[in-house]
Formats: sequence, structure tokens, C-alpha cells
Amino acid sequence: MAVEQFTFQATDTSGKVTSGKVDAPSKDAVVAQLRARGLMPLDVKPVSKTGLNTEIRIPGLEKPVKTDVLAVFAKQMAGLLNAGLPLLRSLVVLEDQAEDKKLKAALGQVKTDIEQGQTLSNSMAKHPKVFPPLMVSLVRVGEMGGFLSQSMASAAETYKIEAERTNKIKAATTYPVIVLVIALLGSLGMVTFIVPIFAKMFEGMGSALPLPTQILVTLSDNMIWVLPLLAVLVIGGALWWRTNKHTERVRRVVDPIKLKLPVFGKLTTKVAVARFGRGLAMMLKAGVPLVQALDIVGEASNNWKIEQAVKAVQDSVKQGKSFSQPLEDSGVFPSIVVQMARVGEESGTLPDMLESIADFYDDEVATATEQLTSSIEPILIVGIGIIIGGMVVSLYLPIFTIYGEIANQ
Repeated sequence: MAVEQFTFQATDTSGKVTSGKVDAPSKDAVVAQLRARGLMPLDVKPVSKTGLNTEIRIPGLEKPVKTDVLAVFAKQMAGLLNAGLPLLRSLVVLEDQAEDKKLKAALGQVKTDIEQGQTLSNSMAKHPKVFPPLMVSLVRVGEMGGFLSQSMASAAETYKIEAERTNKIKAATTYPVIVLVIALLGSLGMVTFIVPIFAKMFEGMGSALPLPTQILVTLSDNMIWVLPLLAVLVIGGALWWRTNKHTERVRRVVDPIKLKLPVFGKLTTKVAVARFGRGLAMMLKAGVPLVQALDIVGEASNNWKIEQAVKAVQDSVKQGKSFSQPLEDSGVFPSIVVQMARVGEESGTLPDMLESIADFYDDEVATATEQLTSSIEPILIVGIGIIIGGMVVSLYLPIFTIYGEIANQ
């Protein structure tokens, strides 16, 4: 059911009139939410979706809720449940203070579903863009075992580590990306505005231009259509990628390449291994069956190649065979992971070994991101120097050529 935004007016227990906006699937759901807060609804109506209130959504471009938001939500949920608050009241509190619009709307629907007798896990499963399968499975196990608060605490810890890992990688790549963008804009500015000035100077020289200079002048003369074409290609390519990057045919080609890239390939592998170990260890400790846990962890890997390797492990376990052997056969997981998994499998301490693997590779990711920053910066500086310096030399080559001809006369 689609979520709509409603405006409301209501009175509290003291008779004071209050108003505001709330996201809910229906008008009845809004009334139920207000009564759960101890308010008496006076007027509820949907927000107009015309004019400036129109919400523009492009299919494929909707982003899931951020990992750090999920971590905070899970931690707050665990805290409220540990404090003795009923589940419904906890959801009301979390919905009121949620700043993320998608999370706020989803919590409103979850609360309504629970009021109608549904379980928390089944209701959360209706919102895959908000609550990942990993969290839903932990909630389901916590509901069945009577330790929901512990399950939410485990989810909070896992998503906190995931968010920290993601932030480290973003911090390591932000500066190089900014420098690269500035260099590209500078190069385009030179070709668009500086080269034409030199081109007018070269017209009166009467001699043939060197090849590098000819290329620059030709490119500058055609910038009137090159720039729009480049903009269309970049925007179109970005939209196509955002829409198709999660499709099977694209992932089958792109994801194996990600693992083999010169600098980023090893980092991608380490991140995937850390995510695999952390997620699987957490689910096994929570009591999720191994086959079901592998299915969920494979989907959460965000890489088609690793997902196929995890499916091979799952098939092997279903047949009563080894857990570690398919990891080795995949060629994706490093040998240390295979050996530690084998020891854990033989000794009955697989969850602990998987957690150790995750800790080890989280440290490896932190080290790799630091090395990434220190190695990319000089490469970028040299590359930018070659590009800008090459353009400057190309512009002055005709002048050097003329001086050479004059000196020889």
C-alpha cells in the first residue's frame, strides 16, 4: 500500500489544539496513530500532490535508508525495549523522532500493521528499501525466541560497524574525486576559453601547426557541440547506471571486474569478506539456521561474484557437505578466510571464527583506505601535471618553432 502525507488537527488531554503532518497509508491509519499518541483527531486530510507539492520520483533512483540511520534506529529500539516500553509505544516514540522520511513513513505503516495483529518482522519485510533482509531475519528470530531487544542490539552493532567502514572509504576517496573534477573543469576551461585566443595568434603565422597544437585547436573549434554531447552522455550514462546497476545482466559483467581492479579490487574484496563474516556470525549467534543465514548474507554482499560463491556454499551445506571447501573453490575468498572457516567448522566454533575474520578484515579495510589515500594523491598530481602541462606545451610549440626558424635564417 502506498504511503501518503496527511495534515491533521487534534486536541490533547488538556484540550490544547495541535496540528502537523504525518505519513500513513490511509486516513484511518492517521487517526489510529493520533489516538495512540493520546490525541483526539479533529480534522485529517491528505496533502495535495499538485503544483509545488508534486513529488517527483524516477524509477530506479530511489535510495535505501542509510546504514548509519539503521544503526541509530536499531540501537534506540533496543534501548526502549530494554527499558520496558511495549513494542507499540516504542514504535510511536521512534516514529515521532525519526528524521529520515522513508524510515518515518515505514514506521507509521509498521505500527498500523501491528495494531491490526501482524508481527513486527512480517510488517518490516514489506519495506525492503528501509529494512534490509538481514535486519528482518534478526527481528523474526528475536520474536520467536523472546529476545527481540538483544536482536536489535546485535543489528545496531553490525550496522554501526558497516557505517564506519563506509565512511572511512568515502573519506579516503572524496579528496581525490574533488581534485579530479577540478582538473577536468580546468582542462575544459582552457580548451574553451584559452585555446581560441592562441588560435587567433596562430592564424597570422603562416606556417603549419605542430600536431599536438592542431588537435587542441580542432577540439576547441568543436567545443560548441562537444560540450553538449559530453553533458548528454555523462547525464544519460549516470541515469542508465543508476537504473540498471542492480540488474542481473549488468552485475554479472561489472561485479567480477570490481574484484580485479588494480587498486580498488583488493579493497572491494576485503569489504565484502568483512561484511560476509560479520553478517553470518551475527545471524548464527542469533539462532538463524545456517542455510537461511547464507541466503540472506549472499544477498547482502552487494557483489554478484561473491553471491554466487555463497550460493555454492549453501548448496554444499544443504547436501551435508563441507562449508569451507566451496569458499576455496570460488577463488574469491582469500586463503586465510578458507583456513579459519575450516578450523571453525571442524571445532564447532564457526560463528566465533567468522567474527574473527570480520574483525581482521575490518582492520585491513582501515589500513587499505589509508594506503589508498597516500597512493592516489601523487598519482593524481602527476597525471594532472601531465595533462595541464601537455596542453600548455602544445600551445607554445608553434612559438618555439617560429623562434627556431628565425634562428636558423
